Formats: sequence, C-alpha cells, structure tokens
Amino acid sequence: MRILHVFSAWALVLPLWIHAQTGPIIWNIKAVLPNGTTLDVKAFDRSGRVLDVKALEEDDTHVLDVKALDGGSLLAVKVLAAEEAMRPVKAITAKGDVLDVKAIGPDGRRLDVKGVARAGHLVHIKAIGEDRALFAVKAIAPDGRMRDVKGLELSDEEERANGVAIEAHVKALPHPTDHDNDPVWNVKCVQPDGHLLGIKAIDAAGTLHDVKALLANGDATVLDIRALVNGREVPLKVLATQGSPMPVKAVLPDGTLLDVKAVASDGTRLPVKAVRRLGNVFDIKALAPDGREMGVKAVSPHGLFYDVKGVKLNAADVEGTVNGVAFRAHVKALPQP
Repeated sequence: MRILHVFSAWALVLPLWIHAQTGPIIWNIKAVLPNGTTLDVKAFDRSGRVLDVKALEEDDTHVLDVKALDGGSLLAVKVLAAEEAMRPVKAITAKGDVLDVKAIGPDGRRLDVKGVARAGHLVHIKAIGEDRALFAVKAIAPDGRMRDVKGLELSDEEERANGVAIEAHVKALPHPTDHDNDPVWNVKCVQPDGHLLGIKAIDAAGTLHDVKALLANGDATVLDIRALVNGREVPLKVLATQGSPMPVKAVLPDGTLLDVKAVASDGTRLPVKAVRRLGNVFDIKALAPDGREMGVKAVSPHGLFYDVKGVKLNAADVEGTVNGVAFRAHVKALPQP
C-alpha cells in the first residue's frame, strides 16, 4: 500500500507563505478556457467542504506534487484505475475516502476533471465542459511560470494509495514547448567547455553499450533512458543503496548490473551518479576526477536538450524492484524547466 504524503510541518508555513515566502512555493491549479480565462480547480468532500488543490514547489520544478489541502494534511491527487474510457481524478484521504476534483465555472457549475487519454507514461488530464469540450489543466506559479498537470505512471505493477487502486500520480510537469518527434535521442555528458561525452553502459568484459533516450507512444515529456545491450532495451535505475552519491546502473533481465559512465575519446571513464535529491527528482551527474559535477542530458537529433534525472513518485525509501534489484528512482529525461 502506498502511504500518503502528509507533511504536518507544511501546514505551519502555508498560511505564512504570502508574507514570508518560506517553505514550498504554492502554485495554483486552473482549467484554462479557449478565451484565456481560468477556472479554479477544487476538491469536494461528502460534507460539502471545498478544499484548495495546489502544486507544491520544493527545491526542484521538474516534477511538482499536486495535493488537496485539508487543514494540516496534504491529500494526494490521483488518476484512479477504472473501466470507463475517461478515468476519474480524485483526492484520497488517509482513510481511503475519495473526494471529487472539479473545475468551478463562472456560474458555479462544477466541471468534471478526468484523465481523457494515454500517451506513454502520461495520462492527459482535462476539465470537461458542455458538449464534451476539453479544457487544459495547468499549474501556474505566482510569478507566471506554467506547468502541465498530468497523470504520471512509471511502474508496471498495480499501485494503490491508501487502499485505492490508481492508474497514475497527478503531477505538474514542464511543457515540451518545441518537442522533437525523433524516437531515439542520444544521452551525453556536457563538459564545461560545451563539448559532449558519450554515456555508456559497460559490462564485465569491458564492452561499451550505447545509452539512449526513447520516446514512447507519443509521450514527448517523459523519455525512457535505456542501455541497448545485445538488441535489448535495458532500464537504468538509481539503486537503493545507503550513502551518497548513489549508483546509477543498467539492470539486465537476470539482475546483473552494468556500470554507467561518461567515456572520453582518450578512454577516460567518469562515473555517473545520483548526487542529491531535490523534491521528487535526483540530480544525475558525471563526476570528474577533481570532483566537478557535469550535467547529463538527452540530446535529440535536431539539438533539443532534456535533463536526465532520477524520478521518485512514492514515499517509501525503495521505489520498486526491477529484475530482482531494488531501486530508489527511475531514470528519465524531462524537458528543462
């Protein structure tokens, strides 16, 4: 069972945020109409109480949590597993009660908020108006920054939140403003002089295997990072080990781990590690011998750069297992905020 994030300390800073600008930055969640006006998105419990739905920025803006605020509790917002074509979007209490999530029209009418379509790891979330008109749902920061509100699913296993079966976690993600439809991108380390080093997975025999970013089923927001080993696509994970930096490895079907390194033309090999956690993501860097941290990017054939990050969606220390190996985060490429 997935345990709901409940950060009671946040309840102390939320009322003070406007004045003190401390703690998480609160982004508004809105449905955006074609004429440019916006509608509030709220959660409603059975007693008729109306709860704010917000995105919370803490340290990083690649993957923002979307929560319903219930006094001192933060209620997870999820796309529920369901048989109908349009999946319900609900807030879930610690007891497993589900709360409707709706957009409020100017006349007070409540518009359903649903997951309307699937693309790769994403569930597209829309507010539904008259005649089944679909309105985008966005997170908007006080300074005008914008993120897309999406369902995000990274696990092949059935997931539950406080006993409720879910299809996806609701998050606010960067928008692929100029996305590239090429299905295979290169993964590179960016040196201080702007030149790039290839990222490779290395087996016990010393053979170098390409590491690539792959678009899946029209999803240009969350790209899979895979090592291409003897014709197979092998996942990369941040392993669930103690200490920092944390190892990034390719995991073969039999559980064998391959090192992941940046490889220079002279044969120098630099380890690729997760060096720190920032909110829902881990910074992944190539480490130079002098300790410098160099960025790891997915680079499209047309020169578009995405950030390669570890992505964590649940509260447990171990995010999951793959091929018998426990891991702390999935390795993905995301648009630069």
